[in-house]
Amino acid sequence: MQLADIKLPNPETLLSDITAKIKAQLNADTALVGIHSGGVWIMQRVLATLGDIPFGTLDAALYRDDFAQRGLKSEPKPSNIPFDVQNKHIILIDDIFYTGRTTRAAMNELFDYGRPASITLAVLINRGGAELPIMPQIVGVSLELKSNQNLQLSQDTQGKLHLAINNGDIKNV
Repeated sequence: MQLADIKLPNPETLLSDITAKIKAQLNADTALVGIHSGGVWIMQRVLATLGDIPFGTLDAALYRDDFAQRGLKSEPKPSNIPFDVQNKHIILIDDIFYTGRTTRAAMNELFDYGRPASITLAVLINRGGAELPIMPQIVGVSLELKSNQNLQLSQDTQGKLHLAINNGDIKNV
């Protein structure tokens, strides 16, 4: 398929899809953890649909193995895990899965809070390119992109999610 033929999926539709998949995984010992920033936006929307579930947030920037090269974001967000992680079934939520390094960093930080019974990774988009033996179990869509392309999730003032890519040939649908 030519790159110009690829159309970005509607993130609102993907959100509905992964919300249904997350709902199927819930039990009394489940908690949700969103990775800043896109994963937190998604988690908040999932919680609005699914109701009262323990939840927390992580900013795993300091735990990344490439921290020295990337540095801190301009506005680091504090991590907040207000529940006991020990023996919980954690659904870790992020927006776009690429190399697996953010997920690895988030899991390292999560273990600072305790030892979960399990961790399930849920993402809107798996864009291909994993460098670590980590893969999401809940995926809205898999979309192969070139390594020089950057897929970005944003949220408008009404809370609606939008996807963009650095290649002007790709259209949102």
